[in-house]
Amino acid sequence: MVLSWYVLLLYIHIFSVVLSIGPYFILFPLLARIRHAPFEQLPDYLEPFRITVRLTKHAGHVLVTTGILLTWLTAWTWKTSWIIVTVLIMVASLYFIARAFSPLLRQLKAPHENRDFLVNKLRKALIWYVIITLSMMWFMVAKPTLW
Repeated sequence: MVLSWYVLLLYIHIFSVVLSIGPYFILFPLLARIRHAPFEQLPDYLEPFRITVRLTKHAGHVLVTTGILLTWLTAWTWKTSWIIVTVLIMVASLYFIARAFSPLLRQLKAPHENRDFLVNKLRKALIWYVIITLSMMWFMVAKPTLW
């Protein structure tokens, strides 16, 4: 069996998708602990969020690079509808992740009276990010022709 560049890039691309989306699912159970933990223990529960954001950022770099290479190696063009929509969603997700998680995590690290409000915002941000990234994944897998 000959391993081609296409197959290798495809597996790296798929693995980077898993690393870009998967870690966010393990953060949901931490929300209850963040809500009720003593302030001194909050950094221990917030650290997985910081690590996840950093991991998914780097996995996203691999995802974009391999996606560009796969498009270049195949017959797909940059004018293909599912590629255009995926790129638009990706740009939206980059804006969203930059604005959603870091400010909330900084606010939670500081002394405050509104932890429930911030945890609820963090939960909504997690849900929206998962929806955004899963919709991107759907376009990459289903490859619908929109126009």
